[in-house]
Amino acid sequence: MSELTKELMELVWGAKSSPGLSDTIFCRWTQGFVFSESEGSALEQFEGGPCAVIAPVQAFLLKKLLFSSEKSSWRDCQEGERKELLCHTLCAILESACCSDSGPYCLASWLRGKTAEETASLPGSPAPSSCQVDHSSALAVEELGFERFHALIQKRSFRSLSELKDAVLDQYSVWGNKFGVLLFLYSVLLTKGIENIKNEIEDSSEPLIDPVYGHGSQSLINLLLTGHAVSNVWDGDRECSGMQLLGIHEQATVGFLTLMEALRYCKVGSYLKSPKFPIWIVGSETHLTVFFAKDMALVAPEAPSEQARRVFQTYDPEDNGFIPDSLLEDVMKALDLVSDPE
Repeated sequence: MSELTKELMELVWGAKSSPGLSDTIFCRWTQGFVFSESEGSALEQFEGGPCAVIAPVQAFLLKKLLFSSEKSSWRDCQEGERKELLCHTLCAILESACCSDSGPYCLASWLRGKTAEETASLPGSPAPSSCQVDHSSALAVEELGFERFHALIQKRSFRSLSELKDAVLDQYSVWGNKFGVLLFLYSVLLTKGIENIKNEIEDSSEPLIDPVYGHGSQSLINLLLTGHAVSNVWDGDRECSGMQLLGIHEQATVGFLTLMEALRYCKVGSYLKSPKFPIWIVGSETHLTVFFAKDMALVAPEAPSEQARRVFQTYDPEDNGFIPDSLLEDVMKALDLVSDPE
């Protein structure tokens, strides 16, 4: 197993997770991107946890379907259209995560030529079964362990977006198999860069997937939504006790809302509350759900008063409702207003 794979495992699953615990949570994440038979454009989830990846993909897929398609009925989605929609969505998220317009873009994929028989000798590998080689299955398969899965993946790099699109399309069957969600998650992380992610996460020792409950962190959700793995949902950066806490820096394409704000555990900024398209991921205590509409009036451009309120709040991290007079000039400059010092 390469050092890069070990770093990736530590970033996602944590350094101190016991093998048994990792296998338990890991099995809940082993599913592909599978479309519902009853709702043509809906992605299904089978176990708790992978909604942190599936929900953002669903949101961007709906954005493409509702606002970039000439179809009269968004519910009438055939197999060929699903393939094009999913591949376009995965590429869009990977492009957003890339730190440079010129790449490189990365895909995590299976090592070519590795079969169940060839890898049976790997440490911790169980005896081969028909389930292990059935890559068309979208359900979790307990027989394939945590260590073995990570010994079978490799990184592929692409210098251009067109090369990436061709590769994503070529790997379409992989995205639907029982490891499609994890392989795409790893593709995003490799494209973003492990060090870049660690620099954006508030506490880099905290894994992206909770080792106890298996849910994705806010950093993971933000990475898929905005391309930045910041840990907070407010607008801009804030300073607290000498620490800089990173937030969202521009209007998101699709939004994020959370029940935790109603319980006063956090405050979502306007960049996520008022996205470019009327599609929101809504977080509860245990799940993520996608809400959407076709009415663009729901996401009207930011009014001057809303901009002023947002900028003011970046200088009022404690939500006291006032700022020191020494910061007034900074606020005026941030709003592009003339401010002559006394």
